[in-house]
Amino acid sequence: MTKLPIKNIPFQLAKSLAIGLTIVSLAACQPGENSQEKNTTAADTSNKKPVTEQRSSQVSTSAAELAQKYIIADLHVDVPYRLENKFEDVAKATESGDFDYPRAVEGGLNAPFMSIYIPAKLQEEGGSKALADKLIDGIEKLITDSPDKFAPGRSVAEVEAAFKKGLIALPLGMENGSPLEGKLENLEHFYKRGIRYITLAHSKANHISDSSYDENRPAKGLTEFGKKLITEMNNIGIMIDISHVSDEAFFQVMQLSNVPAIASHSSARHFTPGFERNMSDDMIKLLAEKGGVIFINFGSTFVSQKSRDNWDKYSAARKAFMEENKVAQNSEEVKQFTAEYRQATPFEFATTEDVLDHFDHVVKLVGIDHVGIGSDYDGVGDSLPTGLKDVSTYPNLIQGLIDRGYSEQDIAKILSGNLMRVWKQVEDYAANN
Repeated sequence: MTKLPIKNIPFQLAKSLAIGLTIVSLAACQPGENSQEKNTTAADTSNKKPVTEQRSSQVSTSAAELAQKYIIADLHVDVPYRLENKFEDVAKATESGDFDYPRAVEGGLNAPFMSIYIPAKLQEEGGSKALADKLIDGIEKLITDSPDKFAPGRSVAEVEAAFKKGLIALPLGMENGSPLEGKLENLEHFYKRGIRYITLAHSKANHISDSSYDENRPAKGLTEFGKKLITEMNNIGIMIDISHVSDEAFFQVMQLSNVPAIASHSSARHFTPGFERNMSDDMIKLLAEKGGVIFINFGSTFVSQKSRDNWDKYSAARKAFMEENKVAQNSEEVKQFTAEYRQATPFEFATTEDVLDHFDHVVKLVGIDHVGIGSDYDGVGDSLPTGLKDVSTYPNLIQGLIDRGYSEQDIAKILSGNLMRVWKQVEDYAANN
């Protein structure tokens, strides 16, 4: 395994040295985004993996240079909750996970939105706000402990300033609005703490919105508080994230918001019919009509129907085994069942080409100004496509875009230009309201 010798050198120099270097990794957590919670357990496979993913030998000098030339923003990286489960110093090379500083430098990543993920179960048990504050504390400590590597990313200006200084900005997005607890004063609290987008719901309906994963939809879209919240998010300058919400909630957001919204980590339903967690063509068109952006999720079960079918068959078999043997999901019996099942029927990973198909589809549907990157690194377990296994591999994506005829200007928009446009619109609206 080759490690980059960069942890004690300036970031911009490290970025220059990174061009052309090869590093090795293979993801190994739980395949697919679970419909109930994040895949942070090792119930289905080993949670140990080599540090880095080998960059494709087909990456050209042009692709590697573009990865270093432009700000790369990834709208959804689940580092905070990963570290809550098992702490590792991501300022150094880590033994697991999809993100650390050396790999981010290798891939050219400059502005990963740190996901303040709140499990839906806390909506009933309480503690959402406390966990959100704790996760934010963790990112603030990371920045304080490694000021030569990381910086806050509370605005477009801060992200751009960090890039010029050779630092990785760490903007914050909250995945699940449950920490607001129905109080608008909590919105102001989290804005002051640096939250710059809020995913209204996660895997269950909450006091804001119905969820695409939850058959129980009491609000038939947004709740009354949720409708008020849209206006207040506009006014304070927090982007509205419609990933995870029900279709009904999405269309209501489109009616109510005075600024563009985002889908921080969703893909195109065109390729996964019936999977409501992804966006339909009509939704993508309306999102774009309102100026918004869909940031493509890399998870195999988001981008490939074959991967979804494989995962669904496994899930059904596991459920039947659990019911027949009266055992829990995290039991040793289920771990053994999974190991034997996967030995006989390996998970079918998507490819970089599958992910690129989603970018192509959105561009053909609504144009280049409405698509970006929302990988869900550290959030979808071992379901990442071949060629895009961790944050070192953005050059593989860039190479694919080049191969498909995207211009440098187009690629710059995908990497961060489209995000910056929407984020600036949200900032400007709030400044005048």
